[in-house]
Amino acid sequence: MTDTYRHKGLRKKLEETVKEKGIKDQRVLDAIGKVPRHLFMDSGFVEFAYRDQAFPIGSGQTISQPYTVAFQTELLQVQKHDKVLEIGTGSGYQCAILLELGAKVYTIERQRELYLKSRALLNKIGYKPYFFYGDGYLGQPRFEPFDKILVTAGAPEVPEELKKQLKVGGRMVVPVGGSGGQVMVSVDRLGEDEFKETKHGYFAFVPMVKGKK
Repeated sequence: MTDTYRHKGLRKKLEETVKEKGIKDQRVLDAIGKVPRHLFMDSGFVEFAYRDQAFPIGSGQTISQPYTVAFQTELLQVQKHDKVLEIGTGSGYQCAILLELGAKVYTIERQRELYLKSRALLNKIGYKPYFFYGDGYLGQPRFEPFDKILVTAGAPEVPEELKKQLKVGGRMVVPVGGSGGQVMVSVDRLGEDEFKETKHGYFAFVPMVKGKK
């Protein structure tokens, strides 16, 4: 679990790359520069860890492109102590970024293998979210309402159950679309039954799947 000066130098370059692509929130940039992304990838692929690209992590999933992680995080407008629900723990990298911003993170993963792997890794390197193995479409109603909800897989539509778990004044960020790509959508809950959806460009995510595996 080493984090060398070389790794830190590569992270600084990655931070600069993400900034050049348009990320403005310095807190998000600082988090990209701090979280050791190479620890979230198999050791044989460390040389790819600080490239701005997605990479397979097993179970048909990927660790998202750093720019995409930064884009979603900036769009979510996370404040310190925000209660954030993350749908799709995956490698745990996005979760670590949210924790670096001071959020209280509740994270759900449907793939048991990934759930166990990411839980062990995050705890080992000092990150302490609340972990759940389950169906992301159902969210975590026991712990609602959430200040923010982040979906890290492509949903065919904005999940209604997740909208219900967002507090009034809260925001959800979710990629919406099919296998050909998705539109990043922010959903702001303006009132009990009033929501505002805004589109923010095209991205490519693995599909959001119901149930658990």
